[in-house]
Amino acid sequence: MAREQRRLAAIVAADVVGYSRLMEQDENGTLAALRAHRSERIEPALVRNGGRVIKLAGDGSLIEFGSAVDALRASIEFQQAIAEANSGTAESARLVFRVGLHLGDLVVDGHDLYGDAVNIAARLEGAAPPGGILISRAVHEAVDGRLKARLKSVGELSLKNIERPIAAFEVEWRAGDWPVVPAAPPAAPALALPEKPSIAVLPFQNLSGDPEQEYFADGMADDITTELSRFKSLFVIARNSSFAYKGKSIDTRQIGRELGVRYVLEGSVRKSGTRVRISGQLVEADSGVHLWAERFDGSLDDVFELQDSVTTKVVGAITHSMHAAETERARRKPVESLDAYDCYLRGMACLRDQTIEKTNEALALARRAIGFDAGFIPAYGLIARCHALRLTQGWMEQHENDQAEIRWAAQRVSAQGQDDAVALAQVGQAMAYVCLDVEAGRAMIDAALAVNQNLANAWAARAQVSGYYGEHETTLSQAAMALRLSPLDSERHLAEIQMAWANFFLRRYDEAMSWAQRVLSHRPHAMAAWLALAIAQSQSGRTEEARATMAQVLRVVPDFHVAKARERAPYRRSEDVDLMLEGLRLAGLPE
Repeated sequence: MAREQRRLAAIVAADVVGYSRLMEQDENGTLAALRAHRSERIEPALVRNGGRVIKLAGDGSLIEFGSAVDALRASIEFQQAIAEANSGTAESARLVFRVGLHLGDLVVDGHDLYGDAVNIAARLEGAAPPGGILISRAVHEAVDGRLKARLKSVGELSLKNIERPIAAFEVEWRAGDWPVVPAAPPAAPALALPEKPSIAVLPFQNLSGDPEQEYFADGMADDITTELSRFKSLFVIARNSSFAYKGKSIDTRQIGRELGVRYVLEGSVRKSGTRVRISGQLVEADSGVHLWAERFDGSLDDVFELQDSVTTKVVGAITHSMHAAETERARRKPVESLDAYDCYLRGMACLRDQTIEKTNEALALARRAIGFDAGFIPAYGLIARCHALRLTQGWMEQHENDQAEIRWAAQRVSAQGQDDAVALAQVGQAMAYVCLDVEAGRAMIDAALAVNQNLANAWAARAQVSGYYGEHETTLSQAAMALRLSPLDSERHLAEIQMAWANFFLRRYDEAMSWAQRVLSHRPHAMAAWLALAIAQSQSGRTEEARATMAQVLRVVPDFHVAKARERAPYRRSEDVDLMLEGLRLAGLPE
């Protein structure tokens, strides 16, 4: 197990006196004043003295400094700046801060810090006088005589949830010794956000204390940036711009404004012996909300293999998190404000329900997106995806018309979307499955993987086509790749279903049933999983269970029969078709 990482740091805790009362009296005015104090007085003092914000919560702030002297200097500077700003403000509109400061040993967890030092700083802040600063003995010993301030003992304090009394000192200073530093010129206006989801991968912090690991930390950020750039649906900031922040402690909101991105990926690397822990967190830049966080432990015996493995997992996880956040953003928009991209996102969200009504709504949204922008390639992929689902679920009524629309979509994607891996994979899967043009479908899916080898759904589609050629072991490995790339994906059933069918054709009926049941646990309307379960049950001798399962299928698709299954079977090996039809008959499907 990796050794716990610790470091010595000075922690400043600050919050507003009587914040709840002020919010009740004037919520908007209080929030505006708090934001102004933070941006115009507190943050400049932190930047000048090397502070790093650990946490913002309502009116409260926790800030880390590498030096107790710097921490106290920053605290006096912003308290003095706030006092002078308040002198020209009506008393009812004044915000007054308390500050507590402690120096201690802390546990490091990615970008977070934990331990008594944090708790003591917070409790000292609560005991500080309004507009004042209270410090611990550890800080007193580190700063005494180094700053123009008097440190007045207030004795030993019994602080809540702190077992031992804490010797505390109140900081006093003369305003003339601490002139307020003029505000910096206004920041450049924030860059406009691109239409696509936008992300910057910041340099990973090397927390190992080993300069030799700097290359590994930089390599992680480089690899993730490169792999994210394969997603045409993303706007990814180039490495040179992101690495301008290396070694700097800057709030993600500022980074978002300066780079014009909605999301920021932060990370760190810690080494102990031959073991390494890599932490990552995806942050929505404007709000500071963490959308995803994870740790990865591994061995440095094969550095490149470890980098590849972590990169794959991180890319799969954060693209899924970003897509979910973007979809929710689109769903909140009023209908009259939709554009092509919003229609596409809403349509993809509709497919999660797998009902005929929602699938038809998704198809209508895809067509509407093309009406907004005929060159918006993702919408053509969504059209193909809708038709494939309609066939799977037994909802396809005008088969030739649906096939014709898929071929039309395929032509548009082939002509204009050769760099859009998602659309290529979706249209390729529909060409193979709905139009039974397996060769053309395989070529489009392979083109998708050439563009983006990290696309989970492309691997799921490729697994399906491999199954059509009877390459069932290959299907298993390709479906496993899809699940490894995005294990929490809302569309992971596409790979799980291929696991069920491949195991069936390999006559591993227990495994086939297990995978089918896994799909149905989170996709109860997935007809392909019901069919896989029924034929696996029937071929393993569980005839009664198989017939009960088939009855579920027939309740949804009453006109399904063996002849239709034979006609629609895309499998190239006659033994696969025979095994499937035999299973259907044993399960009670009528001829």
